[in-house]
Amino acid sequence: MKDSRRTQRMIALNKHRKDRGASLNMVSLMDIFTILVFFLLVTSSDSETLPSTKSIQLPSSTTEKQPKRTLVVMVSDEDIKINGKHIININAATNNGKTIIPELALELIKYAKKEPEKKKRYDVTVMGDKEIPYKLLKKIMITCAGTKFANISLAVVRKQVEKS
Repeated sequence: MKDSRRTQRMIALNKHRKDRGASLNMVSLMDIFTILVFFLLVTSSDSETLPSTKSIQLPSSTTEKQPKRTLVVMVSDEDIKINGKHIININAATNNGKTIIPELALELIKYAKKEPEKKKRYDVTVMGDKEIPYKLLKKIMITCAGTKFANISLAVVRKQVEKS
């Protein structure tokens, strides 16, 4: 018995589909990737992070404000750094007999000159180890304030607040 024209067309169409192999629906994949990109963009811009070093143990505190992107003065138990650049040893800074740290002041002045906006007061974050002496912290803060870096923030680790 001879197949009808319609049956022959259906057989040819099925044979053609089998030769093509599996297909992938790209529209739904593009939707998923678009949603994923938007999610990552929104969540990544939520928080600012400070540079981390293993030699600095920050004190704990409760705070509501997020840190701003500023110049970072890192004070470890060995040295003082600005944005990772070594400035002076802790012993030399503590025992210099002055109320300021001249090497730190020179570097802060250099950073103030690099700023495009000429402000009266610049922002600085002091990221100090929780074991550094108060005498040294006071010298650092006086030095910062004397070089137009008077908006001083102290970096801390946010501890969880117990809710009643």
